[in-house]
Amino acid sequence: MKKSIIAMVSTLALSAFITGCSGSSSSNGKSEDALTLKLAHSGSDTHQYQIGAAEFAKVVEEKSDGKIKVEIHGNATLGSEAEAIEQVIDGTIDMSVVAADSSLANTVPEMNLFGLPYVFDGREHVYSKLDGESGKELLGLIDQHNMKGLGFWEVGFRHLTNNKKEITKPEDVKGLKIRVQPAPVWETHMKELGANPTPVAFNELYSALDQGVVDGQENPLPTIHSMKFYEVQKHVALTGHTYTPAVVIMSNNSWDKLNEDQKKVIEEAVAETTEYQRNFLEEKEQEIIAELKESGVTITEPDREAFKEATKDVKKALEDQVPAELISEMESK
Repeated sequence: MKKSIIAMVSTLALSAFITGCSGSSSSNGKSEDALTLKLAHSGSDTHQYQIGAAEFAKVVEEKSDGKIKVEIHGNATLGSEAEAIEQVIDGTIDMSVVAADSSLANTVPEMNLFGLPYVFDGREHVYSKLDGESGKELLGLIDQHNMKGLGFWEVGFRHLTNNKKEITKPEDVKGLKIRVQPAPVWETHMKELGANPTPVAFNELYSALDQGVVDGQENPLPTIHSMKFYEVQKHVALTGHTYTPAVVIMSNNSWDKLNEDQKKVIEEAVAETTEYQRNFLEEKEQEIIAELKESGVTITEPDREAFKEATKDVKKALEDQVPAELISEMESK
């Protein structure tokens, strides 16, 4: 796995822009010299966010001939995911990578789409939508909130884990206290399965699982592995109930300070990182399953059609936040 590339910020850069987007200005007000962009995320050093961020930083520096550097702050060192979004909006930090269907959905309600069960049928279906017109429209909605949506990296298809029992059918979830992301769709989703949804910040989740505050959680395999949730969860059920994109966002305050060449570098680097990260994670998943089994984790493959049937009404409950036509467009192939 590639190590993250963390650029040191010069004294001149720090004094130039409080937001972290620094450099001397030309007559048209656009930055010409070296600048540093501050990117914060809540994942660990091996999380999907960091895999993307490290590759992005490398590509940006290469494409700009060292004139643009990306300073990465992971592990929620600058705050939770919700706090990172607020800091991007107010320009305190330049960039972040966040789950579409978590705190971002509280700002952009249409992102609740990604918490709806069984909208997508496999990776190719997802990518055809995210990389097409539907994805562009969703990113455009972010632009209305003093942020620019730059692209979709990957968190992945989500699966249920718990420390109580094996899950093979929807009835097995009943009564379990499951951690959910702080978005309305997840409360509804888990209630339809008979679980007790309990919001917990992502950076506090390991402790909540370890201390029994919640019985289980749901996340993609790379997250379960990178955050070491398997240390405090005995059972993984490969439900694949939703797919979560990692949305790359940038403060409009920072974006507007870039000249056209710099913007092109950022956009191209996001796109190249998208392809790299997706391929990396797809290859990694089978390795993760083997490692989890070696660690004593029980892995089951539940009846997904039964789960799909049990959660079919979640879409109706979110009609006021996720337009029916958007859902239909995403489901179509």
